[in-house]
Amino acid sequence: MRALVQRVTGARVSVDDDIVGQCGPGALILVCAMPGDDPATATALAGKIAKLRIFRDPEGKMNLSLGQTGGSALVVSQFTLAADTRRGNRPGFSGAAKPVEAEALYLAFAAALRNRGIPTETGRFGADMQVALTNDGPVTLWLDTECP
Repeated sequence: MRALVQRVTGARVSVDDDIVGQCGPGALILVCAMPGDDPATATALAGKIAKLRIFRDPEGKMNLSLGQTGGSALVVSQFTLAADTRRGNRPGFSGAAKPVEAEALYLAFAAALRNRGIPTETGRFGADMQVALTNDGPVTLWLDTECP
C-alpha cells in the first residue's frame, strides 16, 4: 500500500457539495492499495502511521504521534498514488489494486486506525471527491509498504 500523510489543522472531503468526512487537528491520509496487498498490509501501514512522531511536543519538536496528541484522521482512497509516468505524458494506473480489492483494503486501513483509538472518518470510495485541508507545517510524508 501507499500513503501520503499530511499533518493538518483540519480537513474535509465532500461529494456533490455534501461533507462526507472530516477531521480536526491530525492527519489527512491518502491511501492506495496495490496488487498483492492484503488486510495484514493495511493493518501494518495503519500501525506505522499511528506511531509516526510528526506532531509537535511542548518544546515544538516533532516528537509525538497521532494517538499521543488525541488527533483525528481523515482517510481518502487515492488510486492515483499508483501513477506510472515513465512513458509519455498520460499516467497509467495499472499498478493500483482492482476496485473491489482496493475498497476492502481501504476500509480495513481505516478500521485499523479506529482500532488503535484514533477517531477516523473517510471519504467515499470511487466517488468524485473534493478535498480541502490546511496543511500544518507543512508536513507531508510518503509511505510505501514495499520500501523500508
